[in-house]
Amino acid sequence: MSDKNTDIPAGFKAALGSNLKAMKYFSTLSQNERAAVINETRSISSKQEMQQFVSALGNRIR
Repeated sequence: MSDKNTDIPAGFKAALGSNLKAMKYFSTLSQNERAAVINETRSISSKQEMQQFVSALGNRIR
C-alpha cells in the first residue's frame, strides 16, 4: 500500500536519476524529510523548474 505523501512524482524521479549529488543527498534523508521534499515537488509544473529544484537539492549535501 502506498502513501500519497511519499509517492515520488515521475518528473522528480527522472530529474533525481540524472543528478547523482541530489540522489545521494535524498537518500540520506529520513522518511519525514523525504516526504517534505516530495511535497515541495508537487507544485513544480515544468521540467526546467524541476531540474533547477533537483540541482539545488544536490547542493545541500550534508
